[in-house]
Amino acid sequence: MSSKKDGGNVEFLLSAFTRAQWPLGDLPEIAFVGRSNVGKSSCLNTLVGRKGVARVSKTPGRTQSINFFDVKREGRPIRFADLPGYGFAKVPRSVQAKWEEMVGSYLAERESLALVVVLVDLRRDPTDLDAHMVRWLADEGVPGLLVMTKADKISKNKRLQHQAAICRGLGVARDESMLFSSQTRDGKAELWTRIVTAAAGMQQE
Repeated sequence: MSSKKDGGNVEFLLSAFTRAQWPLGDLPEIAFVGRSNVGKSSCLNTLVGRKGVARVSKTPGRTQSINFFDVKREGRPIRFADLPGYGFAKVPRSVQAKWEEMVGSYLAERESLALVVVLVDLRRDPTDLDAHMVRWLADEGVPGLLVMTKADKISKNKRLQHQAAICRGLGVARDESMLFSSQTRDGKAELWTRIVTAAAGMQQE
């Protein structure tokens, strides 16, 4: 499938259930990760300007693979990796363990990884899993960006207060975080700017 709307061209590449199925690391890659109900698929669909590119499920934890998409922004080819959600997934522990192993190996070994977008719900306190993800990225030196979703659900005069509290809780600098809403598209332009900048930095290395 492809689209030529807001994000430029977008094409679903493949779903990888094992490392052997990962595509060649020939493009700078932007990974998206977060809790199963954080609005990750909605964020991806908003970025590329097309519903259904990333599946939005009413059942948290439905995605059990790493889904790769090739996109273009300002003529620049970029690859998106939609990682399985974590937390609250009503699946057997053995399946969750497999997800964790797959995501962990991807984040540790993917040389083309330019940025990991960690999504958290602006309305909720971050979980231990969110904190673990942020710490792991910092310890491994993997570039990360904290994106706080569902900003439209909080009154404008309280958004920055919630953002500051989450940043403090996770030990993330304010300029390494941003607000986002798939409903109002607030933050869309800023997120694209961050993505393109990270991709450009990867290609210059």
